[in-house]
Amino acid sequence: MEPTAHNQQEASIPSSMETAEDLALKLNFAVRNGNREDVLELLEKGADVNSKAGEGGWTPLQSAVQANEEDLVRLLLDKGACPHARKDNGGTAFTEAAIAGNVNILELLLDRGLNINDHDDNGFTAFMEAAWYGRKEALKFLYSKGANVNLRRAASEEKAKLHKGGATALMDACRERHFSAVETLVQEMGADVNICDNRGRNALIHALKKGGAKERYESAVSIGHFLLDHGVDVNSKDECGKSALILAVEMRSPDLVKALLEKGEIDIDDADEKGNTALMVAVEENDYNIANLLCEEGARTDVGNLIAVANRNRACDMARLLRRYNAMLVPETLKDWEPNSKCWRDQLKKLYKMYRPMIGKLKIFQHTQQRIQNTSQGSIYLGFHGGTEVAVKISHSTEGDKEKTFFEQCGNCEHLLKLFQFEEKGGYMYLCFPLWEKNLEEHLQEPEDQMDYKDTLRMIFQAVRELHSLGFAHQDLHPSNFFIDLGGKIYLADFDNKRKLIEGNKELVNSDLEALSRLVLYVLKGGRKPLQQVSTEDLAANSPDYREALDLVGSLVSHDERGLEGLSKHPYFWSKQTRFKFLKSIWNKIKDLPKRKAVFQAPNATESFPYPLWTEKIDEDVLYIMEHPRKGRTFCYGNDVTDLLRFIRNLDEHPDIRISNKIGDHAEYFLKLFPALTIYVYNSLRQNPEYSCFADIQDLSL
Repeated sequence: MEPTAHNQQEASIPSSMETAEDLALKLNFAVRNGNREDVLELLEKGADVNSKAGEGGWTPLQSAVQANEEDLVRLLLDKGACPHARKDNGGTAFTEAAIAGNVNILELLLDRGLNINDHDDNGFTAFMEAAWYGRKEALKFLYSKGANVNLRRAASEEKAKLHKGGATALMDACRERHFSAVETLVQEMGADVNICDNRGRNALIHALKKGGAKERYESAVSIGHFLLDHGVDVNSKDECGKSALILAVEMRSPDLVKALLEKGEIDIDDADEKGNTALMVAVEENDYNIANLLCEEGARTDVGNLIAVANRNRACDMARLLRRYNAMLVPETLKDWEPNSKCWRDQLKKLYKMYRPMIGKLKIFQHTQQRIQNTSQGSIYLGFHGGTEVAVKISHSTEGDKEKTFFEQCGNCEHLLKLFQFEEKGGYMYLCFPLWEKNLEEHLQEPEDQMDYKDTLRMIFQAVRELHSLGFAHQDLHPSNFFIDLGGKIYLADFDNKRKLIEGNKELVNSDLEALSRLVLYVLKGGRKPLQQVSTEDLAANSPDYREALDLVGSLVSHDERGLEGLSKHPYFWSKQTRFKFLKSIWNKIKDLPKRKAVFQAPNATESFPYPLWTEKIDEDVLYIMEHPRKGRTFCYGNDVTDLLRFIRNLDEHPDIRISNKIGDHAEYFLKLFPALTIYVYNSLRQNPEYSCFADIQDLSL
């Protein structure tokens, strides 16, 4: 192809100094355009004849071979081009020459000492490439030079474990349906028609596996007949257990079906891994001629509910044919089955009973009755994957690949929704997730659903922390994006794909923290008010956690320096016993300090001690007993915070039956009497740089 004026302008050599990379790109570009003069000029200017440029790691020699520029190939070899150089996939100029089918270039390269059976990283030799692309003359040349016609494709240890590799050149020619190449390989070169690849598939299976246009169909039929005439084993199967007969039925080729049956070596009732026989496939495809042929040859009609399938296809003639061969309509009796899910029980039972064509191992019905959620990226449906109840999101394959990659990253996270399995068909990807019962919004609005708000928020915080640890900010922390399973566990999902990579952008994290503050208020309000309308005024002032919740929300809104990791350990999440132990422990930590009161006088403190007359709130009898112990001297407690902490510690550490009878549970009594004390002490310590370590509850030394 002649280069355009635009291309000539780009390939021209500028006078300014160029880097080696620039020269490499220009050299490769000039080669692909067949511009001999520019190639020579660039080489004279210092371009490396063996440089690699562009995606894939192509050298100029490999590009010249691909472009079928024989003169440039000779030129580059004369200038020192290395014929052994490999692309990123391990391919050489020699394998490229086989793809192009240029015998002259193959001979030229072979004379430079290449191994004729050398292969790339995927195990392809030049001979296999020639077969794949149907280059018959190249095949003949390579065979004449010693290419191994029956060499099986080498596979890495990892691929071999997955049963990949092992194919021969004949299988490649059959797969791509190059009939002339198949004839040449078998008749002139003695290719073995019964070698199997690592999945147990022979040449016949490869020929029948792939669908396509009319020409490819006709070629596949011709190859099938040819292989049958040359003794191919008709009992080989594909990776799904489909025999050549079943594949021929799927191709809708009565000629091949008849030819296979005439061999007399095939089990007409053999079934694939899903239990489908050739007749069952023919009836499902509503192919009357093939079904008739199979019935005439004695195919069993009592396997599968054939009449029901024909009726479903509105195929009266097919049903009559089947009845003529003793097929009967059998009432479908499904075993008694009860879903695990309570919320989706009725819909799941309907899906279980209805017929649906399988998508791999997935059974799904895209109907409003089976839809469980709408998102901006599409709907979520109920499904069964391998019998497991799942939620299914359907996406175009390209978008689905991105979503699949993201959800796979969530696999080790406890509270991020994980991908269970996936299927692909017809350009769509079906992402399957463990089925949830309700989302958080629905759960809160159900009066019969009792929820531990503190535990709920603890799981929500952890979910957001896990997402941030993966490098993403959610940007849509709405109650409908949190899902609750049958056991009450909460998971965060991002079906709307609004997440953003954080990459050092603190504003994205702060945005999630602000959204989390609204979510806290929404949960504490029990979902009885829309998310965007909740405020701190909705918090119940008489709640035992009121002060802590208020402080937690304020910390989230103000983008507190502790971040989400630190706020996940906020006193709001502490139990009553933890709060009481914390208050008791502080006196032990400060009692020997020379200036105990300074501990609670942080430089930037904004809150004063909320109980300046705390001794007046204590029960008189209790205060008297504590100030006049049976053993020890009389002591008068002052009204500052340090004496209150001392009082709490002494009362609990030196129990007196008279006090216990009076106030009951110590923790319950003090936390109810002084609800703002825990958060006051915690913040006072945390805001005082010298004593902030005292706010750590990891080790409550009493």
